[in-house]
Amino acid sequence: MKAIITDLDRTLLRTDKTVSAYTLSVLKRCREKGMLLLVASARPLRTIAPYHAQIGFDAIAATNGVIIQLPGRQLIHGLRRESAQQALAALMRYPDVLLSAETSGGLFANGDIPEWDPVIYHDFPRLPAHVIPYKILASSPHRQLYEEIAALLPPDAYHTVAGESLIQIMSTEATKWKAIRHMLAHFQLSPKDAVYFGDDNDDVEALQQCGLGVAVQNAIPAALAAADRIAPDNDSDGVARFIEENILERNLAL
Repeated sequence: MKAIITDLDRTLLRTDKTVSAYTLSVLKRCREKGMLLLVASARPLRTIAPYHAQIGFDAIAATNGVIIQLPGRQLIHGLRRESAQQALAALMRYPDVLLSAETSGGLFANGDIPEWDPVIYHDFPRLPAHVIPYKILASSPHRQLYEEIAALLPPDAYHTVAGESLIQIMSTEATKWKAIRHMLAHFQLSPKDAVYFGDDNDDVEALQQCGLGVAVQNAIPAALAAADRIAPDNDSDGVARFIEENILERNLAL
């Protein structure tokens, strides 16, 4: 085993967004055995930073693979500005839609989202000047949007739905799996050398393509179906328990 790759929210992190002392100790043992620790998250880089300070990831895929932080360099695969504004215009035709845009200048939203602390912005679909759009996010109380979203997007954009309610729109060049391939290639590793832990739609491809795909018990059905193995849920430190019992102690071969 050469690389541990994990999602953060609802996977490595407990529901209260913390990393337990037990999980930190297991990851430290992985590092002592020479394993790489990589993260692939929908979170922006700025909100991964506190966990990076605790764990010390060797590489980071942030914002669903829009930003890839490698040792000594950074890759960015943002949306074209025209495509982002086209998607925003289409989304605004739906009533009561809550919109936000993750950009190089921070997060802008048309309403308050306390847990994200965005800049309130009322000029969508036009984006602020001089920013690179990374990701568009949308949610609505009306299911029609979720049924029609795929047909609204330009050909160079795609979407996933997180937690069955949050639409995420990115460039087709930005997926978790593509970012993972970049990270592994940097370290001259094959996907077969890695285990991946995830829980949601944007984790499915990595669960299927890495040498071993492990979904936590609280994962959505699509992720559970894609996984080779199932770990305990995130509030039971499922990632760390699986690593300790199957990789560190039993030296599970891929």
